[in-house]
Amino acid sequence: MILSGLEIQKQVEASKICIEPFNPKQVNPNSYNLRLHNELLVYTDEVLDMKKPLNTEQIMIPEDGLVLQPGKLYLGRTYEKTSTNYYVPMLEGRSSIGRLGLYIHVTAGFGDIGFSGFWTLEIQCVQPVKIYPMIEICQIYYHSIQGELSPYNNGKYQNNTGIQPSLMHRDFENR
Repeated sequence: MILSGLEIQKQVEASKICIEPFNPKQVNPNSYNLRLHNELLVYTDEVLDMKKPLNTEQIMIPEDGLVLQPGKLYLGRTYEKTSTNYYVPMLEGRSSIGRLGLYIHVTAGFGDIGFSGFWTLEIQCVQPVKIYPMIEICQIYYHSIQGELSPYNNGKYQNNTGIQPSLMHRDFENR
């Protein structure tokens, strides 16, 4: 079952969902809009080797905007930090963003109970599009869950403080 927007707000007030900072104006009928921070990362390696740590370069999004180019992957992050030990968080792009041909996640829209941190966004565009810091770029929604829980307490992206490039190489180290 998906929580309604009003229920999300109640769960924030009851400290069962944490969205920091929280603004009631960003509540939707069954989701909450998250904003884009003012920084992006791009990979500088020509080939992305999943067995190795990857090199990145930081790009700041100026107040007057930044034009994204097709064929390039930009890693961004939400301005808001979220966490919950009670619900499954899910992330989707907003329809207004999608109608510009802007994808905000490639495959990573599914969260785990217990995840705490900023959401890294895998941003791509169909044609050049100008973005701005602090735009409401995506929406988070929450599912209830049944059964015994095994929270995401020690995951490789847990308690991040910024944009997280792929840490896939750690999966190979643990084999």
